[in-house]
Amino acid sequence: MNRFISVAVIGLLLAIAGCAPRSQADARAEVVRTDAEWLKAVQARDAERALSYWSDDAIVFPPGSPAVSGKGAIREFVAKSLATPGFSITWKTEAVVVSSGGDLAYTTGTNRVTVNAPDGKQVVIDGKAVSIWRRQRDGAWKCVVDIWNDVAPQQ
Repeated sequence: MNRFISVAVIGLLLAIAGCAPRSQADARAEVVRTDAEWLKAVQARDAERALSYWSDDAIVFPPGSPAVSGKGAIREFVAKSLATPGFSITWKTEAVVVSSGGDLAYTTGTNRVTVNAPDGKQVVIDGKAVSIWRRQRDGAWKCVVDIWNDVAPQQ
């Protein structure tokens, strides 16, 4: 009987350890990895894969435009962006902060968007950005709020 209780207690402890929340450092590393994968998808111009990094209830706040809410509207926004002549985007995430509960995080950084002007010349727009991430039930991280704006040109 004592052997059975010992095995049961060890099993219970292992189960509890397996359910323990991940560390903030692990969560931070997951967000960094996910963010890098997202950038690769966008740079590959893979709209559906890029779209998969936003949650179904995400909201995007592009500069100088109305908010874009939900997957359907974001899908249209991404398709329109990728169809814009000369469009490309890159970003550099500089900071990742994870909540103490390990289920929310935010990133800050810079981005660079290029598009062709009406005369065909390439325009480069430097920006700064904040993204809010939420861990999903399956453990994946998804962007739930994505906002950026242009850096004022230096004079």
